[in-house]
Amino acid sequence: MSFNNLDTLYRQVIMDHYKNPRNHGSLSEEALTLEMNNPTCGDRIQLHLMIENGYVKEAKFEGEGCSISLASASMMTQAIKGQPIADALKMSKYFSNMMLGQEQDETNLELGDIEALQGVAKFPARIKCATLAWKAMEKAVDQDQGSK
Repeated sequence: MSFNNLDTLYRQVIMDHYKNPRNHGSLSEEALTLEMNNPTCGDRIQLHLMIENGYVKEAKFEGEGCSISLASASMMTQAIKGQPIADALKMSKYFSNMMLGQEQDETNLELGDIEALQGVAKFPARIKCATLAWKAMEKAVDQDQGSK
């Protein structure tokens, strides 16, 4: 597949997640909830996680922002649901490194649609948009683990 076709496919995947977000909504009051925003562009994400026995049982998000931010949140919640917390955090590290254009170690993580966001690395001003939901997940997990 040529670079142009791949770029077009990635744009389509991002727009699909933006227009038809997966896991959009809230969870019960028992859920771990964390809100973060990106003041430079106005993106705001409220992440809801249900963590049980070291696994992300459920993940949902609410918020508003650009297509990159909301698509990334949709992709992230889809990827981490049902995963051990350690794997969700590994995905987050991998994603952050991908956004920074850093070399990646071979990984056996299932990234699915997340790879469509790799082109964001070419636009430094948009990296914070793409990583907002991931940073919220890391912070929520830290708070959850700190409270035990």
